[in-house]
Amino acid sequence: MATSKDNKKLVLDSECKTRPDIDYPTSWSYKLIGRNLDALVSCVKEVMGEKKHTCTQGHASKTGKFHSYNTTCTVDTEEERNHIFKAFEKHKDIDMVI
Repeated sequence: MATSKDNKKLVLDSECKTRPDIDYPTSWSYKLIGRNLDALVSCVKEVMGEKKHTCTQGHASKTGKFHSYNTTCTVDTEEERNHIFKAFEKHKDIDMVI
């Protein structure tokens, strides 16, 4: 949960006018959603490379059309956090990154 400079918890949605105060390095998680679980696993290996990370399988949609896969790593800077997010977002096997 993100916090503001006065340590209030923030809900990061379109109504949030305050930028969260994130202290780096920090552990950061990415939830990946795609149509093929094996492709999601390969994507994480491709994007993370040698960077230490953990992974957990998420859920499949009721119809089995979509799968989620979670990965967590330590990011040292906002730039690194955003770079990883963008790499996942641009990947052909990822439909959505949260």
